[in-house]
Amino acid sequence: MIKSILATLDGSEHSQTAARYAIWLAMRLQATVVGMHVVDVVSLEGSGAFLHDVSGSLGFEPYLDFSSKMREALHERGRIVLEQFLATCAERGVRADTHLATGIVANEICEQARTADLVVVGHRGVNERFSTGLLGSTTESVTRKCPKPLLVSPMEFREVRRPLLAYDGSQRAAAAMHEAAELATALGLPLTVLHVGRDDAATDRIVDEARRYLASHKVDATFTTRPGHANEAILDAMAEGDHDLLVIGAYGHSRIIEMVLGSTTEYVLRNATAPVFLCR
Repeated sequence: MIKSILATLDGSEHSQTAARYAIWLAMRLQATVVGMHVVDVVSLEGSGAFLHDVSGSLGFEPYLDFSSKMREALHERGRIVLEQFLATCAERGVRADTHLATGIVANEICEQARTADLVVVGHRGVNERFSTGLLGSTTESVTRKCPKPLLVSPMEFREVRRPLLAYDGSQRAAAAMHEAAELATALGLPLTVLHVGRDDAATDRIVDEARRYLASHKVDATFTTRPGHANEAILDAMAEGDHDLLVIGAYGHSRIIEMVLGSTTEYVLRNATAPVFLCR
């Protein structure tokens, strides 16, 4: 059961939507939400080095106090972001706390995640214009390293009404099914289960095991199968069924694959327009 939610906040629009999802879930699950802001030490050190080089090249004495001034400014900005978050939580009647850290953003988030049941991050962050691809660099790093379930939110907020579980019978998909069952039960929502595969005995077996598992949780579930490639079939099913949340599994932390998400998971994360609940 989700009772502690970590919301990562950097002041961007995506971050504000992530906060809305975290607060919405906390209200309905009677959970506590922790707002976290990280002062990025990489950006901080890079800015100091840049000004030092520029001032030296122009013949001026390097502004040695720049880093400390920048650190103070960034910490103050972080405090403002967290105060606004606390105020919003108070308005909604949600139990909340905050955490301000300094370090490598993704690493700090993953460390703090160890004491949370769910981590909520925006699809992209405050530096989105500098990111490559369709997923922010910090978010991509967190999805690869985070030890706990992760909700990646899109730009726009929608209340969850029609969750979809992608289930392929694997161990990681079983973890996703457990989380989906808990969430659907707690929120009082129906759950659609999608399996992508050929219409054969293996498909029947996988769908049947999902049906039996969800029946034990008394989840109002419907089951559907599609042929084709999983990544495209999942996104098609989300669009056609107007699903507003996808629950899906990802690879775990073995040394060989800890930096590799499943190709289907990665494709869906990059292209989904609804939040993705990622389970290990």
